[in-house]
Amino acid sequence: MKKVTVAKFAGFCFGVKRAVDTVYEQVRASGQPVYTYGPIIHNETVVDDLTSKGVKVINTVEELQKIDRGVVVIRSHGVARDIYEAIEKQQLKCVDATCPFVQKIHRIVQKESQNGKHIIIIGSADHPEVIGIKGWCEGPVWIIESKEEAISFIEKHKVSVCIVAQTTFNYNKFQELVEIFTKKRYDRIVLNTICNATEERQTEAKRIAGEVDTMIVVGGRNSSNTQKLYDICKKECKNTYYIQTLVDLDPKPFQSFSHVGITAGASTPNKIIEEVQKHVRIKF
Repeated sequence: MKKVTVAKFAGFCFGVKRAVDTVYEQVRASGQPVYTYGPIIHNETVVDDLTSKGVKVINTVEELQKIDRGVVVIRSHGVARDIYEAIEKQQLKCVDATCPFVQKIHRIVQKESQNGKHIIIIGSADHPEVIGIKGWCEGPVWIIESKEEAISFIEKHKVSVCIVAQTTFNYNKFQELVEIFTKKRYDRIVLNTICNATEERQTEAKRIAGEVDTMIVVGGRNSSNTQKLYDICKKECKNTYYIQTLVDLDPKPFQSFSHVGITAGASTPNKIIEEVQKHVRIKF
């Protein structure tokens, strides 16, 4: 039997669990059609189960405007302020399941942009959380994900900035990008808005990956935080595999390894992690 090490910080974080529980509660109690604005979390298994219970995902204001009754649950990633206004205009019930850590960033960027700061969001431009944060800024806003983008910004702009981060961004990369602004003595306010759960998960995953023969990272294919976990683990352990569920697990690469590590993204249900763990212990 192989040695298996499962990360302590794996699976649903507080914000994700809260959001998922909220939708199931609405399904049981609302008596009205239930919608989520965007997938409630980035996990197809969870979204498919909710769909089987009648929950519909809407992705645009145009879709929202076609609904005349029901409950709209705001996803854990949060949305821009104009989405709340559109829900209110349709006279629909709004249930806000935005992660509290994301809501905090919304308040920060709104306040600081009102005070004249230009907002810099360190994160992925196409991620729904970042799109939502951008939608709370009341002035100029830039999204920066790389050193090249940070250097380009500094060369082109001489403005006072407030720097925040996508909650699931890589902590070390965030520090590297902030250091670029620090070295240039840029007029800045820096707020590390990466949530503690993300930092703990990434730190632990890196440690485990450095100790094992092979590493399994479990999470939805569209999950940004799971992709970052995979990237971190891959640097420490070349035999790192990214799977969504047990179905994706190919046993062949594991035959010659004695120590397997397992971690999972913040939107991965514990049931899936347990299935992978059990399978690795018994079959390999």
